[in-house]
Amino acid sequence: MGKIVGAHGVHGALRVYPYADDPLSWAALPYWWLGHEGDAPAAWQRVAVRRCALSNELLVAQLACFNDRTEAESARNLLVGVPRDALPGTADDEFYWGDLIGLEVVNVDQQSLGRVLGLLDTPANAVLRVGDGEGAERLLPFVESVVQRVDLSARRIEVDWGLDW
Repeated sequence: MGKIVGAHGVHGALRVYPYADDPLSWAALPYWWLGHEGDAPAAWQRVAVRRCALSNELLVAQLACFNDRTEAESARNLLVGVPRDALPGTADDEFYWGDLIGLEVVNVDQQSLGRVLGLLDTPANAVLRVGDGEGAERLLPFVESVVQRVDLSARRIEVDWGLDW
């Protein structure tokens, strides 16, 4: 959901850069999980959320396990997440990025462009990183004019994008 970018104040509060939409909804979660990228799920630590507020595009959160600035500074670069079942449901045209990674991407002519390797967040829109994981990647804007259909059950995204673009 986000990444801890530093301490805030002297009482152990954290500054968190949100990766997800609607970061204030995180304040309603009783627990967050903290870990490092690549850690096994069992290695992530569950921590109670005392309070959380939005400040200048960052979240300022007080977690039960950090009581002073020194402890909070030790959390820099930890990732913040929650188990999938703790996330709110999505509307028909909304998707969690984690659900898109690995999906096959085909164009309207049913030609394979590769798989979703990741997503980038840009000021204009999200961008799909598509490729085979070994060579060049394509960057496709995740917008309605390009993405024609997302079928999670078939693990497939259909796009209006040429092979030679």
